[in-house]
Formats: sequence, structure tokens, C-alpha cells
Amino acid sequence: MNPNKALWEKGDFTKIAATMRESGDALVASIGVKPGMKVLDLGCGDGTTALPAAQRGADVLGVDISSNLVAAGNKRAADAGLRNLRFQEGDASNLEGIGDDQFDLVVSIFGAMFAPRPHDVAKEMVRVAKPGGRIVMGNWIPNDPTFISSILKISAAYSPPPPEGFVSPILWGSEDAVRERFAAAGVSHDAISFLRETYMFNFAGAPSAFVDTYRRFYGPTMNAFAAAEQNGKQDALREELEALFAAQNKSGRADFTSCPATFLRVTVQL
Repeated sequence: MNPNKALWEKGDFTKIAATMRESGDALVASIGVKPGMKVLDLGCGDGTTALPAAQRGADVLGVDISSNLVAAGNKRAADAGLRNLRFQEGDASNLEGIGDDQFDLVVSIFGAMFAPRPHDVAKEMVRVAKPGGRIVMGNWIPNDPTFISSILKISAAYSPPPPEGFVSPILWGSEDAVRERFAAAGVSHDAISFLRETYMFNFAGAPSAFVDTYRRFYGPTMNAFAAAEQNGKQDALREELEALFAAQNKSGRADFTSCPATFLRVTVQL
């Protein structure tokens, strides 16, 4: 199986996505989604940004590599009565079956950044967007001290070394890397703009319970615990994550966890 597909079909990312809904809706509100727009959401999960885009009247296609998340997204669309939203399986590095110049807006919020072959990802996003359209990405940032970047950094420290040729997805949070990748796809540097923004993760429970959710349902953390258990380091990993989650919790409550995560918002004007 494709390793990226295996990673995101592991566990149940919908449990993580449930903590991201408010920020997903706020982000869609901020990027100018309008009725009648054709929107592609890449690495869409179960629709954290695709669903609010459709609720604003756009015609939305969500593409994700995980069959379980595609199924969950289609169920959410059906439950919400959104006939202008559908989900299908696909790889952001190779959007087979999607023609050129199709979409007014291509969105990928913490999705396509995890696909292999980042240069192919940039080329595919440019290819399927209409001339005059936009690409908006949200990407985690290398060495950022906030929530998700720190989880990924800790998880990587307990995981086996990546295979030869592996390109870290976090490089999508480097402005220089983004410019270089889109330049290779024919986009000039002055067509790309950047903002640093905050995404909130809200969980109705204590930080330690939130750690348990990541341990059970989030692929990168699941892999880290599997590797740590083989080395007798699972307690050290859990302690490190619990300390992180407690320190990041801004709710002021012991029974509710609210963690801000800084990300790089990339806008490409085609």
C-alpha cells in the first residue's frame, strides 16, 4: 500500500478533525468563498473546510487519499443535505481524472503538505486551477513551538528514521520552499503571499485525555507510540506529550483543552 495512504487510514482522523471545526469555518469565511465558485479541497479529510465552503454556496469537490475519510465526508455532506459537495479518493501529487483549468479556488489546509513529491503537488494545484484563480494552503511550520508542529517533532524523535529520499512535509511551512516549488510550476514569486495565522484545537476534556485521543487516532502519533513501545520508551513519549498539551492549553480549565497552532497561510494568485 502507498505509505501515505496507510498513514492517514490508520486510526480515525475524524476524532481529531472534530476538534478543528470552528477554525475550519473561520478560515473558509476569511478566504472569500462565494456562491457558484468551483472549489477543490485537497487532503480534505472529512470536510473541515470543504463542508463550510459548500454551506457558503460553492460547488465543492473534496479529494483525500484515505478511503475512510472520503466515506466520512460523503456522509457528512449527505447528513447536511449538501448536494453541492462530494468527496472522492485521490492523490494530491497526481490528480488523475481532474482536467486542467477547472477550479476558481484550490484549497489545501494541512492536507497536500503531507503528500509525497511536493513539486508534483504544486504543479497539479496550478494545473487544475483556472487562470485568474487562486490556491490557498495552510501548512505547519518547521521548528514552530506551538501545538501541531511540536507534536510532529516529538513524534518524529521516537519514530524510525524516514526512508531515503523522504522530504519532510513541514518544509511546506518554509516560505523559500514554497516559492521554489511554485516557481517550478511556472508561478512568479510576486504572485505568492504569506501570512502567519492561528488554528485552534478545542477538546472537551483534560490535556491527558486529549493525548490519549492522539495516541489512539492520529497516524503519526500512533506510529511514534508503536516504535516507542518496542524500545520501552512509551512512558517517556506519553510524559513528553502530556507536558506539551498541558503547557499549550489556553482554556484556563482542567476539564477543557484549547491549543493554538501557528501555521503558514499561502496564497497563490494565478
